Amino acid sequence: MHDTTPMSDVEPQTAAAAQAEPEPIEQLSINTIRTLCIDAVQAANSGHPGAPMALAPVAYLLARQLRVNPKNPHWFDRDRFVLSAGHASMLQYAMLHLTGFDLSLEQIRHFRQWDSQTPGHPEFGHTAGVETTTGPLGQGCMTAVGMAMAEAHLAAVYNRPGHEIVDHRTYVICSDGDLMEGASHEAASVAGHLRLGKLIFIYDDNRITIDGSTDLTYSDDVPARFRAYGWHVQDLGDHANDLPALAEALENARAEADRPSLVIVRSHIGFGSPNKVDTSSAHGSPLGEQEVALTKEAYGWPVDEFFRIPDPVRNHMGEAVDRGRKAEAAWNEALESYREHYPDLAAQLESSIAGDLPADWDIGVPEFSPEDGAIATRSASGKVLNAIASRIPWLMGGSADLAGSNNSLLDSTENFGPDSYAGRNIHFGIREHFMAASCSGMALHGGIRPYAATFFVFTDYARPAIRLAALMGQPVIYIMTHDSIGLGEDGPTHQPVEHLAALRAMPGLHVVRPADANETAAAWKYAIRRTEGPTMLVLTRQKVPTLQPTEALSHGVSRGAYVAADSGSDSPDVLIMATGSEVSVALEARTLLAAQGIEARVISMPCWEQFRTQPAEYRDKVLPPAVRARVAIEAGCTAGWHEWIGERGDVLGIDRFGASAPAPELYRQFGLTAENVAARALAVLEKRE
Repeated sequence: MHDTTPMSDVEPQTAAAAQAEPEPIEQLSINTIRTLCIDAVQAANSGHPGAPMALAPVAYLLARQLRVNPKNPHWFDRDRFVLSAGHASMLQYAMLHLTGFDLSLEQIRHFRQWDSQTPGHPEFGHTAGVETTTGPLGQGCMTAVGMAMAEAHLAAVYNRPGHEIVDHRTYVICSDGDLMEGASHEAASVAGHLRLGKLIFIYDDNRITIDGSTDLTYSDDVPARFRAYGWHVQDLGDHANDLPALAEALENARAEADRPSLVIVRSHIGFGSPNKVDTSSAHGSPLGEQEVALTKEAYGWPVDEFFRIPDPVRNHMGEAVDRGRKAEAAWNEALESYREHYPDLAAQLESSIAGDLPADWDIGVPEFSPEDGAIATRSASGKVLNAIASRIPWLMGGSADLAGSNNSLLDSTENFGPDSYAGRNIHFGIREHFMAASCSGMALHGGIRPYAATFFVFTDYARPAIRLAALMGQPVIYIMTHDSIGLGEDGPTHQPVEHLAALRAMPGLHVVRPADANETAAAWKYAIRRTEGPTMLVLTRQKVPTLQPTEALSHGVSRGAYVAADSGSDSPDVLIMATGSEVSVALEARTLLAAQGIEARVISMPCWEQFRTQPAEYRDKVLPPAVRARVAIEAGCTAGWHEWIGERGDVLGIDRFGASAPAPELYRQFGLTAENVAARALAVLEKRE
């Protein structure tokens, strides 16, 4: 397909005159979308009316064309729609309500109010038909690329001639703000490289942001930029209200099999508003009662009617229900035929969609012996990952250009790429933000259990996407290696210090820092079983001693903390708590204290979040409340540890940036040694007395 002729230089009045007049029911439907959005924002006295007013025509077309079943929003082979411009949320809510999703008019009346299903930005799991949480600009673009990657992979794995059981598209509405964010560059680059032909972006080129015209900061040649990425680009110019032109562009995009598509529409924010069209005031504020009345007059709409939905519109837009039911019924018939011809593949696909685990998924997970010597937890993780991936064929992921270092490569599969979508090894390139967001997209899509890997310090680049995964409760697994000053000579730019505390503060994310190879195996089992949110494995670069594999260790990791070494007394003299590589230091300190007649209990605490969820009886058994002498050690900042050590306890950590030196020297310089732990434990005991 060739690109259409850009029309961006055509004057709005001229372009409008050249456009075909919509059918009466089409125009009535479009104006219903517009006025629903205007009324909801005005009633809330909060929101963004301008973009929905401008984009109502393309939203109307998508509502008529999307292959979805409003009565079963989770039908697997549906098209995915992502409103990356999440501030225009009322546009999506209007589409959902009018096409028959479970979103009542009463909920639209309560836009942005407490406990409504119409929050200020779309939230996955909160509103039927919303595929992903958006709002932070660029996130929807990246997440949608992950959805398209999932579709391409599953189609390659499961489709057979005459049985195309996975065959749907991902549509995105994005804004100037989305394309300004660097996130969109990462997403567009990868999508073009992968030649994701079933991905369609619709770019709302309204040239307005909160601060004013985009001319203040933005002069990109967007068509050239996306063509350079390898996209099929159609620049429609000033045809945002031209339904035939919009429909043709969408059809052209669907016909383009080998490239993702970008449809650029020059829209007018606040379209129809006599005084606020093309102004920044239409972006983030209600129009105001007087301007609402004037705008409705311009639409030929009753001024004194609010949340009005004419019966012809409700019937016309509601046809989506019948279309969706028929489409799903046809797919179910195709699936039944697929089951007959390919029963094993069908069972595997259905298990992956349901999120079930094979009965024997954890058979073959390696067990490590102290006699094998010290091993870095990143190395142990790679062995465990490959053992699990051999039994869970929908476990899929990769690294941000560090696979060899963080041991995230799967041995038994090829690379995922434009010529091999069936591969399970994803090379994300040096794009940590995209990596994390696209893994959320894969998880949201379903049929894939994704993992993402990089150095722990680079969670700084990925954090916004990790946060959204936690907010959405998506079971992404993050493999984060080089977890502390233990990485050594690379120095403070690569040595995480504040990262454990910062990520532990994120609701819904479970941070697991295993002490050794066997705790790493248990941590992987915990992460695989945990499906209510993301789990982050924080792993060492340096080798650490291997603990004796025990049932207490295995079960203890799954409970977040456990007694790693003890004399059996219910009332030891002192408790020494640690995570990760510092557990072995704590165990050495226990030996030093024992030589002085001091009974110390060592507690490994790989996952604080999980430990908090345990019954009080278990928590008190691990950390007896009567034992007030407590010391903690961790190669990171000390924030948060006082929850566990109490008022009289002490914590050895690092509340400054690291330095460039060999790891053993750094541990000595920062006082993270067995001798110092023992000394601090004695000081705590003396203070108690």
